[in-house]
Amino acid sequence: MTEINIPRLDLNDYVHGSDEQKAAFSDQIGQAFTETGFVTIANHGMTKELMDELYVEVKKFFSLPDEVKRKYEIPELAGQRGYTGKGKEKAKGAPVPDLKEFWQRGQTVTDGDPVKAQYPDNVEVEELPRFNVVTREVYECLERAGKHLLKAIAVYLGLDENYFDTKVHNGNSILRGIHYFPILDPDALAPDAVRAGAHEDINLITLLIGASADGLEVLTRNNAWYPVKTQVEDIVVNVGDMLQRLTNNKLKSTTHRVVNPPRELMKASRFSVPFFLHPKLEVDLTCLDVCIDDTHPKAYSDMTAGEYLDERLREIGLKM
Repeated sequence: MTEINIPRLDLNDYVHGSDEQKAAFSDQIGQAFTETGFVTIANHGMTKELMDELYVEVKKFFSLPDEVKRKYEIPELAGQRGYTGKGKEKAKGAPVPDLKEFWQRGQTVTDGDPVKAQYPDNVEVEELPRFNVVTREVYECLERAGKHLLKAIAVYLGLDENYFDTKVHNGNSILRGIHYFPILDPDALAPDAVRAGAHEDINLITLLIGASADGLEVLTRNNAWYPVKTQVEDIVVNVGDMLQRLTNNKLKSTTHRVVNPPRELMKASRFSVPFFLHPKLEVDLTCLDVCIDDTHPKAYSDMTAGEYLDERLREIGLKM
């Protein structure tokens, strides 16, 4: 099997470390994001107890009857808040939808920022009050961790450490709880139906809390699929297309997928909770000057984060 560089880094080295530790962390995350687009992160700010409770609550939600979950599906929000049912989202260019359903929580603006008017309200689940509390707490923890990671990335790129701060403050980030439901009749599946088709994420960076089962794979430069496994308390962090676009392909938005389990395990569910860190909608994604030179000419047209998100939501079938 092809080995790839998915280092395990300790976020405390950047947040509380010496100048040398901070510099080493920045170099390591930058190098990994240049090569593969993936790292695993320890000491990210969430306790094991919070992560465990999150999965308990997520499982409770997806165990609710379909008619209850459908109360929280709001089609005009294009999957950006509340519940999105089975068969709705597909990978860009895929012929069939992914084998999943999901829930999304977005930004909670509490400081009077006028950006609040751009965001739909979060949807509260009446039946599970603790679900609402825990998902908000996890959102806030991962947002804090993500901001620290963006500081390290900015340093690696030769930018001011605080370059991303105003761009992601009250950003359009999303916490998504995913249920890859049991495959009860494998023989009835379309030949190319998988839990999550090969894709790249839309956002700046994604922070993924370790899933309840294996299945995540990344595509290496040698065009081989490599399984990503983490220690239970770590999170996986990868580059999204917005950051790849901003850095003119210097940082890699690596293709990844979630494969179907072996036949004997298909009747088991898989749960996953990624946090998609987005900037505000008006943020300019024009390629950074520091990432453009004669060898690397500008690869993308100018576009805002909101325009790019709208384009991608249409490509994956969530927006008409």
